[in-house]
Amino acid sequence: MTSLAAPAHAQTVATGHRDILLQADHSWNGTAYTHYPTTRPQLTMIRLIIPPHTALPWHEHPVPNAGYVLEGQLTITDRETGKSRIFHTGESFAESVNDVHRGASGDTRTVLLITYSGTPGTPTSIPAKGEKPEY
Repeated sequence: MTSLAAPAHAQTVATGHRDILLQADHSWNGTAYTHYPTTRPQLTMIRLIIPPHTALPWHEHPVPNAGYVLEGQLTITDRETGKSRIFHTGESFAESVNDVHRGASGDTRTVLLITYSGTPGTPTSIPAKGEKPEY
């Protein structure tokens, strides 16, 4: 027999509070997202730590992804346009798709939580020609 009773420690049933951290149909640099892949989806979430005063190698992402700055700050720069934007602790950002860019930390380490909306077998990050992998 299966019991549907709430656990003994639960006293109240109530809805949770939601803070929307990011809802975007385009990336931080204004490029619109065009479509999702037509194959089976796969979500990947990573925690990325960037040491102080460090720029990541130039790279691109083949799938939409969103990041959240847990600690420090992140400056993202688009290689083609030179456009950049700084995101601080507690801020979220929508990453670009198929645009070569890189992130850089400031005076302290940067810790990011990044979620990729991809498909099985698709990499989350692709190094630009002649560059090392982002992670």
